[in-house]
Parts: sequence; C-alpha cells; structure tokens
Amino acid sequence: MELDGVPVQPAALQALGLVNYGHFTSMRVEPGRRVRGLTPHLDRLVRDCRTVFSADLDRERVRDFVRHALREASGPLVVRVSVFDPALDLGRPGAEAHPHVLVTTRPAVALPPSPMRVRTARYQRDLPQVKHLGLFGALHERRRAQLAGFDDALFVTDAPSVTEGPTWNIGFFDGERVIWPDGGGTILPGITMRLLQQAHDATITAPVGSRDLPAMRAAFATNTAIGVRPITAIDGHSFPADHPIIGLLRDRYEAIPQDQV
Repeated sequence: MELDGVPVQPAALQALGLVNYGHFTSMRVEPGRRVRGLTPHLDRLVRDCRTVFSADLDRERVRDFVRHALREASGPLVVRVSVFDPALDLGRPGAEAHPHVLVTTRPAVALPPSPMRVRTARYQRDLPQVKHLGLFGALHERRRAQLAGFDDALFVTDAPSVTEGPTWNIGFFDGERVIWPDGGGTILPGITMRLLQQAHDATITAPVGSRDLPAMRAAFATNTAIGVRPITAIDGHSFPADHPIIGLLRDRYEAIPQDQV
C-alpha cells in the first residue's frame, strides 16, 4: 500500500475511511507487469478526477506510482488505484481539492472463475458513470443476496430492466448476438465490457427486461479481475455454465494485446 509512491501512514487514510470521497480503478496485472486495457484505465482515472475533484490528474505520474508498487511483484495481482484528498474536510467538500494517489495490491483470483447465481434487486448507484468509492449500497445488496443463498446481486430498475452488478457488468447471448443492457445512463461503462465490445463483432447494446430473460441462451459477468464469468441463475431463470459463447468470449478477451505498466 503506497500513497504517492511511498509507504502510506495511517493518518493519511483518515479521510479515505471517514469521508470516503474519491474514485478508483482496478486492473488485473499479469506476470511481466502487463495489463489489458491500461490506456482505458488511465483515461477513466483522468476523466473521473475532473468530475469528482475538478482537478487534472497526471496519467504518467499515476503509471509511475503503479510501477513502483509492482517493483517486486511476481504472480497475477489486482492493482487498485484510488484517488482521494487526505485533507478533505467533511464540512467543506467544496474546498479546492488536491488529489493524491493510493496504490494497493491483492492476489488475483484464479482463472477461469467459477459460475455464479444472482438475485435481482431494485437499486441504482449514485453517479453511476463514475467508479467512485461509495460502495455501501452496492455491497449491502450483495450481502442481502448472499444471505438469501445467492452469490451476488444483479441491479434492476423499477421497469424492471437489467442494469449491472455491484462490481461487474452483465452480458447476455440470445443465440445470435451478445447483448449488453442499455441502462439509460445508469450503468458504469466497465473496461472489460468495452474491450469485449471491440473484440466481438456480433454485439449490440439494448434494453433487457425481466420478461426477456427466458429467451436468453447464456448470461455472464465481466470485470477486470474475473474476465468472463458464467451466470447460471438469475432469480428463477437458469442458464448453462458451459455455453460455447462463454469460451469464445474468453478466447477473444485473452487475445487482446496487453500493455506493460
């Protein structure tokens, strides 16, 4: 755990823990310090920093911080880059911000990931276009789903239309095309989703309602840590874990060139 390239002191994390205002991106780093979608990850940090703090973020400086944190890394890791202001005051969040960069690492899960079963929940994250630190509501729905015997939650609108998971995007296969739900601006545009949209031609973005689920041949979740993960159940609707589209999308994703940090 390093803040601006040096070991972090506990006092510097007070604003992160008590105020929890900021944004982040997470990326899977393979051996050789290689990342799929490194440029989109850096673009996200720069864009979100302007939205959250009205401040510019130096992408090359961020990249240097990540390199420094990975200097002794060996196996696959998930690197999280969090941007926050340690001096932010709870009563004056409108003060001029001076964002800092926290880099943390954790072991990456083994690939391919196991299938999962999800339960729908009517929920929408605050400022969904930003990957921000405010995860309480999303994690609360994940907890409720797990207490009910599922692996995770799947968010839906009042319509109800499918949107996203707490930390992942969802896609479907209708037998001809991969369909990414169009949440009308309520979905975080995930990096893995974007990369797969570019790598797989037979792809569309369209509304997916609960009534459409029986017609879908397969469902899957995507994010940088898991790649493509089969979803075998949404509430009472079942889907195969081994549909050929899952393997095809994994192959397309793994064929995407990696960039060195």
